[in-house]
Amino acid sequence: MTKARDIMTADATCVGANETVLEAAKKMAQLKVGSLPICGTDEKLKGVLTDRDIVVKVLAEGKDPSQVKAGDLAQGKAVTIGADDDAAEILRTMGEHQVRRLPVIDGHTLVGIVALADVARALPDTKVGDLLEAISQN
Repeated sequence: MTKARDIMTADATCVGANETVLEAAKKMAQLKVGSLPICGTDEKLKGVLTDRDIVVKVLAEGKDPSQVKAGDLAQGKAVTIGADDDAAEILRTMGEHQVRRLPVIDGHTLVGIVALADVARALPDTKVGDLLEAISQN
């Protein structure tokens, strides 16, 4: 059975909870990604910051991205997947929470990210189609 660790993108780069949104945006541009996990000083995952979060919650509200901390945008408990969770659990979690990216943890340590594109490459088209439909609701 396919596990999260088999299809994830390893070595996910975090943005620190105390780093500014401007620093996070520069990191996203440099890495050519649309989201970054937010990690605390304890290296535990605090949430995920997306480019959409920056636009909607910072820029559109007239806030200064050089003053807003990435950790300020972390909402509740992060939705994650375990490194040894199987494909069915990945699909269920992504669909239930309507997310396109899942941080992969091993214990409390971030080890990678499973994105919708990773799922699309690894799983049959029908399962990916069902997931895309579930994520796209609302």
